[in-house]
Amino acid sequence: MSQRIFRSLPPVAAMLAVAAAALSAAGAADAKTLKWSSQGDIATFDPYAHTESFTSNMHHHVYDPLVRRSRSLEIEPALATKWSSVAPDRWRFELRRGVKFHNGNAFTADDVVASITRLLDPDARARGNLSNVAKAERVDDYTVDFVTKGPYPLLLNDLSGIFIMDKEWLEANNALKPGNLTTGATTYASTNANGTGPFKLVSYQPDSRTVLEVNTGWWDKPAHNLTRIEFRPIKSDATRVAALLSGEIDMIAPAPLQDLARIGATSGFKVIEEPSLRLIFLGLNWRPELVGQPGVKNPLLDLKVRQALWHAIDLDTIQRRVMRGKSRNVGTMVAPPVPGYSAGLDQPLAFDAAKAKALLTEAGYPSGFKVNLSCPNDRYINDEQTCVAVAGMWSRLGLQVDLKTESRATYFPKVDKGETDIYMLGWATLPPMDGYSVLSALMATRKGGFGGNNPNGLSDPAVDDLATKSAVELDETKRRAMLTESFRIAREKVYFLPLHQQPVAWATKSNVELPQFADEYVRLWFAKVD
Repeated sequence: MSQRIFRSLPPVAAMLAVAAAALSAAGAADAKTLKWSSQGDIATFDPYAHTESFTSNMHHHVYDPLVRRSRSLEIEPALATKWSSVAPDRWRFELRRGVKFHNGNAFTADDVVASITRLLDPDARARGNLSNVAKAERVDDYTVDFVTKGPYPLLLNDLSGIFIMDKEWLEANNALKPGNLTTGATTYASTNANGTGPFKLVSYQPDSRTVLEVNTGWWDKPAHNLTRIEFRPIKSDATRVAALLSGEIDMIAPAPLQDLARIGATSGFKVIEEPSLRLIFLGLNWRPELVGQPGVKNPLLDLKVRQALWHAIDLDTIQRRVMRGKSRNVGTMVAPPVPGYSAGLDQPLAFDAAKAKALLTEAGYPSGFKVNLSCPNDRYINDEQTCVAVAGMWSRLGLQVDLKTESRATYFPKVDKGETDIYMLGWATLPPMDGYSVLSALMATRKGGFGGNNPNGLSDPAVDDLATKSAVELDETKRRAMLTESFRIAREKVYFLPLHQQPVAWATKSNVELPQFADEYVRLWFAKVD
């Protein structure tokens, strides 16, 4: 405001104008924007259209679940304040009062019922994340019952990953039916959001930029001091690091392993490293024929072939050269802290090229065979480099490996449709931080809510029986034994080719404070910028 305008104001008005300007300047000074980048983008803003953990991570800034993970990753109240099992097949939740969605709509039991109904829709990609729930029923405005298909010991764990949407907003925008990344179905909720979470979605430009602003009316007391979050996907490791070191962005997650030492040694920056729960493995085609080779019998159905492929992978070399010594070789499908883990099973088949060749010969493939290997190039730590290494090792057996790497945006829908012979996947057992998620989603036959991430026809009656029984087993010792038994079967029959437990490494400016978590989630509601 110019001095000429001040002179034209009455004295009191002039004083108020000066005060307002001072407050505005102070507010601008206090504003804390955190700009960060990862190697891939948010796949969708529809919480039920996907099962990709990075996308869920971003949703958690905008939406709230009924229960959530605390800073120590324990279950704690969120949109629900109390809960109890009122019958073997019924849980009752008391909802938090006074909560508002970002558009001002009141949060009630109707929103929970509409959300769970939408999630359990046959067309929802994420319906398997709550496979043992039959329906949600309204008791009153702030009480909801979850009707289950029997005893459900992991309900709270599963609900920690289920975000609640606004019924009125869904109705107004014709989005009561869910989207689905696999089928390509989209709705208004695919690119817009209206949650109750700590931040509001301002704009979502796929493959470019996503902007969030603080929700000043959030029901919880913020632990962060942010007013704005700007996220930008940068696929290139070198470009992402350069953006950090130039000051263009404040944080990168993950940070490339090859650049950790350089970043850590640069004044004004720091590296944060913790072990991850995420295991990287290769899944297999279980159909009679190979993909893209009509009439060609699928060699992967032969146990000796699968054993040969495992023996041919030099995990030590991958760990040392590709993962810079920061990964851990694995022989099972879950990490040590996860229920169902057994150290006795965590032993990969030893690298033995001669034995691998002999097994292939015994199986009738002395000269190898042609097979495709599909991998993402922007999802896991050094994913493309790992697959290049594996393809090279298999080629020494005589295999003709058709390696295809691509962005997560096109890769995961292809995997979901079963359009691969051998594919890379990572699993951090979230939800529910329990081995049951691996058993129910990856190993069980795809039917009846099971096998949501089992796209290529794997089916074993013994595994299915363990999945069904462990879902309702209330004795924790017995339940864990069932999980361990399923992983024993998977290892013995080589249903998957486990590779490694990947590291978690972030890099930030020195003025950014943020705890790191073993599930790899970036929880910016704990972030502070000095």
